Amino acid sequence: MVKLNAVRDDIKKLSNSVELMAVSKTHPYSAILECYELGQRLFGENRVQEIEEKFPKMEERPQDMYLALIGHLQSNKVKKAVALVDRIDSVDSIKLLLLINKECEKLNKVIDILFEVNSSGEEQKSGFTSKEELFEAVKLLKDLKFVHLRGIMTVGPLGDDREKNIKAFKYTKNIFDEIKSSYISDIDILSMGMSGDYKEAIECGSNLVRIGTAIFGQRDYNV
Repeated sequence: MVKLNAVRDDIKKLSNSVELMAVSKTHPYSAILECYELGQRLFGENRVQEIEEKFPKMEERPQDMYLALIGHLQSNKVKKAVALVDRIDSVDSIKLLLLINKECEKLNKVIDILFEVNSSGEEQKSGFTSKEELFEAVKLLKDLKFVHLRGIMTVGPLGDDREKNIKAFKYTKNIFDEIKSSYISDIDILSMGMSGDYKEAIECGSNLVRIGTAIFGQRDYNV
């Protein structure tokens, strides 16, 4: 039994303007459909292979189901990814940005993206570590016709240190605000916060939280 409504209620107590993404990593498509029946429309997955194995083809899914890739995207999986998802939330380099645009051009498909920021500086995390490189990627967008920047995403620091979480989330919010004020005024997604830190993320300005365990239960990593 998914705990979608309990999570929704908890988020609403914090803010009425935060969108919920249900992240079903390792959980079956039947659990996703259970959430869908309860009104959930935005879903996230970490791995291209799992999307390919678990989800029906895009044309066979409910028409209003929206799927985002939120995990690190390897260059050799870009071709598959752009055909499987509605949005890529983990664009973490200029090289990847250019590859996505190239593959989408072949499909004549414009895809929404988020730039991922490594806000904690942890080496095991993906994301732009340099603000200069990130802003260079933003400047390139004017010449890329098949990608549409919707906003910024980050994964909070490892552990449950509230102060570290808030520092990372505020750093990402500042980058979002700078892009919005200086480069692209219509970006609208600041994706920060997961099951263990979404309260701090919302406090720092997140308007999209990615919740897996709190909705679906513990993940089965043997899957």
